[in-house]
Amino acid sequence: MSDEVLVDVEDGVAVITINRPQARNAVNGAVARGIAAALDELEERKDVAAYVLTGAGGTFCAGMDLKGFLAGDVPVVAGRGFGGLVEAPPKKPIIAAVEGYALAGGFELALACDIVIASEEAKFGLPEPRRGLVAGAGGVMRLPRRIPYHLAMEIALTGDHFPAARLREAGLVNHVTPAGEALARAVELARRIAANAPLALAATKRVIVESADWSAEEMFERQQEIINPVFGSKDAMEGAAAFAEKRAPRWRGE
Repeated sequence: MSDEVLVDVEDGVAVITINRPQARNAVNGAVARGIAAALDELEERKDVAAYVLTGAGGTFCAGMDLKGFLAGDVPVVAGRGFGGLVEAPPKKPIIAAVEGYALAGGFELALACDIVIASEEAKFGLPEPRRGLVAGAGGVMRLPRRIPYHLAMEIALTGDHFPAARLREAGLVNHVTPAGEALARAVELARRIAANAPLALAATKRVIVESADWSAEEMFERQQEIINPVFGSKDAMEGAAAFAEKRAPRWRGE
């Protein structure tokens, strides 16, 4: 990993930190490549079952590095999109831990995550129209699928900042914490997730994500294609055995 992206793994959880606090963690090419490289490695590791994405220095991410953009530094990775994440989120669960600003591309990174934990001081927004741009890294597509249409329109068209409490009411933010505690809460939740069977987690996430456009006629058939291997896995047998023997399961990801 580069200095712009830090990775720390403990208890089955990988914390991925955007480390450009001097630029409010604005995403440049190095950050995008760093996140993509981290995910490429971590997706293959059996000792990692969940991720937390956060930013250093009290800010989640202020979006694309506009100075870098003007200089031709593109914060996009082929196949993964902006920030090395938005077009190809990981198969494993990922939680955004938001302090300070999650603006523009920063908000879009959070929208690419499965769960959002934010401090009471966090602010979210899509200010791209104020810069002659469009929130094309998933913002204008994902946001109206997560919150009511009219609120999504207000956020996307005004470019205003919206507090975590408002987005908690709208169902976008899972939990609001006191200032400075978003990361700790996200890690605690990620550890609870990581305690579960990795194959079951990946299949569960895949069904939730992919089933949005399945028809009623095909949904159970398509679900079975994804979950059948889980029911025949060694981990499924281990889960049943651990329950019968009243002990903690020992997952192998097989």
